[in-house]
Amino acid sequence: MDKFFGNLHAVLAVSLVLAVGLMFAPYFNPPLGLWNGVFQWLHVFFGITWIGLLYYFNFVQIPTMPKIPAELKPGISKFIAPKALFFFRYAALLTVITGLTLAWLYNELEDALLLRENARLIGIGMWLALVMAANVWFIIWPNQKKALGLVEADDATKAKAAKAAMIASRLNVLLSLPMLLAMTNYH
Repeated sequence: MDKFFGNLHAVLAVSLVLAVGLMFAPYFNPPLGLWNGVFQWLHVFFGITWIGLLYYFNFVQIPTMPKIPAELKPGISKFIAPKALFFFRYAALLTVITGLTLAWLYNELEDALLLRENARLIGIGMWLALVMAANVWFIIWPNQKKALGLVEADDATKAKAAKAAMIASRLNVLLSLPMLLAMTNYH
């Protein structure tokens, strides 16, 4: 058992096989069909990953970094943060792609994006998520590359970039609760 649970890829592969197997069970019958069920599942998975990492950064990493001894900080900035940021930004992208796909499958993409009355709540959630994803890709990630030293930057630029990334990340925390409310209370 230690060998199996020590291998994250094996655990994920078995989890995926179990989930796919469940999709073929006679009682797996999403109201709007298999593809809606699959995209709903993927959307929730990627969304949990994205928001989970957002909360990790804001509730754990950012407040803890000032308390970490200087000689230990490179372990986070060179190894943990870049890997976490990879999953963070791609989870954001895949959450948006699967969400837009779901809205299209539900035939409500246009109504939601235009905030029409029949899809206004989900539309608000979608727009909040789009703003948050834009923050991830166009503000947080470019600034984190500087702050973490993944691209050349002097100390003043790194400090300014870290602050800009933190503010954008905190904006995403601020938007996350209304976004989650809109997303989970529509259907």
